[in-house]
Amino acid sequence: MRTVRQLAVAIAVVALAVTTLAPVLVAQDLHPSRRPSPMGMARTTLDDTYVSVVYSRPYKRGRDNIFGTEESGALVPFGKLWRTGANEATQLTTTGDLVVAGQSLPAGTYSVFTTPGPEQWKVHFNSALGLSGTVRFNPETRKAEEGYTPENDVLVVTVPSGSTEEEVDQFTISFDATDGGADMVLRWINTEVRVPVAPAGS
Repeated sequence: MRTVRQLAVAIAVVALAVTTLAPVLVAQDLHPSRRPSPMGMARTTLDDTYVSVVYSRPYKRGRDNIFGTEESGALVPFGKLWRTGANEATQLTTTGDLVVAGQSLPAGTYSVFTTPGPEQWKVHFNSALGLSGTVRFNPETRKAEEGYTPENDVLVVTVPSGSTEEEVDQFTISFDATDGGADMVLRWINTEVRVPVAPAGS
């Protein structure tokens, strides 16, 4: 009888341990290094201006229709606002004023959204920060609320969409140096978008 009782106690202890540890294990999986779309950073220095972009990098994962029409079931439909990555909204920080695609962007930190199209993309620099995608978590109501609004767009530029020479499996943002500045380059699968940036006054 004592053996049966000891076995019952042991099972109860194991069940309690599993129940207690499960939330911890789930929380650990949220660590940026273990996310399915890990965090990345791109950065450059333009004269005395430091520019950095923090974003999350989704993989293709067998999805053949990334950018395309909504009717085709594309992951990122043309004409729809995109967080420009995964997880939290992509954020750009610049320590000095910039000229982006010929237009002024004051120094500061911005959420970067994009509206893809078949030939052109819109790039939105938005003053709302701390967003999960396009929404914000309200700690008082404990609900998700709309975080992105067009009224908070500090700058919207339109740039052409091109193609890559080779397929890019994981979404990538980088800076390529140009005369007087750099291109902020977005690449995923066979799509490449270049956003010219330069320090103000150059």
